[in-house]
Amino acid sequence: MPAHQLKDTFEVNVYPAFYLSKAALPYLPAGSSVIYTASAEYYTPNKMLLDYAASKFAIVGFSRAFSKQVIDKGIRVNTVCPGPVWTPLEVSGGNPDEGIPVHGLETPMKRPGQPVELAGVYVFLASNESTYVIGEVYGVTGGLSNK
Repeated sequence: MPAHQLKDTFEVNVYPAFYLSKAALPYLPAGSSVIYTASAEYYTPNKMLLDYAASKFAIVGFSRAFSKQVIDKGIRVNTVCPGPVWTPLEVSGGNPDEGIPVHGLETPMKRPGQPVELAGVYVFLASNESTYVIGEVYGVTGGLSNK
């Protein structure tokens, strides 16, 4: 992997978490919820996705540290780590053509997730039902985190 690929991946996946959080923080009242998205690569990194997996680890670490910084302001911070999910990216170049038919089959559920299957976790974390949840990582992985 060329060094610029690692830099580019972190600039796309990690830096926005920092800059958006910094910009939003003055506008977040007590009771606000910040939800980051990482990946099942946090649980089960693929040797072919070194840069991507490392960036998702960084997002989880950032989220957990940020949650400790803002808890005194009454702001909750958590992370969702999706597993293989059918998204437009998967069929438009994010997955090699030969990977599309087997996308998600490596999960214990033997299928990819659908975006709607993640929605409930995000809604829960954004709602008042999760006022005692902070610094947590929620996997919606089809069982990958349990391997």
